[in-house]
Amino acid sequence: MFKNQLVLSPPFFPPDHLFSLFRQHYSTMLLSILLLTLNLHLVFSSHCTTTSNTKTFEKCMSLPSQDASLAWTFHAHNSTLDLVFFGTFISPSGWVGFGINPTSPEMTGTRALIAFPDPNSGQIVLLPYILDPTVKLQKNPLLSQPLDIHLLTSSAALYGGRMATVHDGANIQIHATIKLTQNKTLINFVWNRGLYVQGYSPTIHPTTENDLSSTSTVNILSGFASNGHETAYTLKIIHGILNAISWGILLPIGAITARYLRHIQSLGPVWFYAHAGIQLFGIFIGTVGFAIGIRLGQLSPGKVYGLHRKLGFAVFCLGWLQTLALLFRPKTTHKFRRYWKSYHHFVGYACVVIGVVNVFQGFEIMGEGRSLAKLVYCLGLSTLVGVCIALEVNSWVIFCRKSKEDKLRREGFISGCSDKASDSSRGKIIS
Repeated sequence: MFKNQLVLSPPFFPPDHLFSLFRQHYSTMLLSILLLTLNLHLVFSSHCTTTSNTKTFEKCMSLPSQDASLAWTFHAHNSTLDLVFFGTFISPSGWVGFGINPTSPEMTGTRALIAFPDPNSGQIVLLPYILDPTVKLQKNPLLSQPLDIHLLTSSAALYGGRMATVHDGANIQIHATIKLTQNKTLINFVWNRGLYVQGYSPTIHPTTENDLSSTSTVNILSGFASNGHETAYTLKIIHGILNAISWGILLPIGAITARYLRHIQSLGPVWFYAHAGIQLFGIFIGTVGFAIGIRLGQLSPGKVYGLHRKLGFAVFCLGWLQTLALLFRPKTTHKFRRYWKSYHHFVGYACVVIGVVNVFQGFEIMGEGRSLAKLVYCLGLSTLVGVCIALEVNSWVIFCRKSKEDKLRREGFISGCSDKASDSSRGKIIS
């Protein structure tokens, strides 16, 4: 009786059944992540207007960040550009500015007009600045100086007139009339806003993705932007999708496959081919995502994400070290096999952990810290963790039961019966 109960006691939960549920769930989940992440493109809520407090212009356009917009009239007969910039403050003691870069769409070299409350009177003042490399590196404070472009007139006013006050979200209009070079119709506009002004020196602006992408090259004749922001943003979306799927989903699934399926004897070597296939596919997708990340760095020379970049290089190198280790995999009877296994496990788990951490870093950099895409990824990752816990508990229960059975067998509680009785018992169990 005791023997029959011990042999017939079922396992805690069938591992193959758990894996079947896991596989069905993740095939649906991965499709959901892909579809949701493809819709990460932000829809700009700002709408441009051709009318300011004092003038009406011919053309306008919404700028790609900070809810800013621009309106202008170009007088071709004398190459004069009459324009107004619409921006918003982010602090009662902050600043808002825009300018033109004669050479390239970047902050360094921009000739800017910056508006802020006067430290003494509280009235809005508008001063000219030239943004040289020392200011970008914060070696020197930003000091007002005359511009070397043909600025004919300039003024600034809060929306609402003289009774308006500077506060977080206050709207400001900066007017300017500029004499352009003959036949120059592509203008590099740069704009931004900051939290503080020290005396008459604006301090550095925030460094979020939204604030670092505030440049645009505009064709003032056609009214269209001819910058590369749309291309760069599309590359960022693709970069995020590929890396989230590879380093954040596929590699953890491959690790789970190796850890929990290798002990199912009915699968034979299938677990190894599944593990190797998933990891190789993940590494391939991750390599493409890594290459896109390198390209994004080249397209954005002024933007440096130190931690994200370092983690990206680390996980890429670890992933390929893990892949190349297959070429040097000793046979099971080789004396160095156990050292190879230790290396393989350590590098593999390190790659999974760093990859997942870097996926979260990517969400923060793209400003998607509270997005639906991150929520879906967190749900998927938590499901993976839940499956791991269930499989781990299941493995330990089976291990403990086998250990108990071996102990009872060694103590003679199971093997004390005769061979005939044992055969008879086996026949009953099978039947």
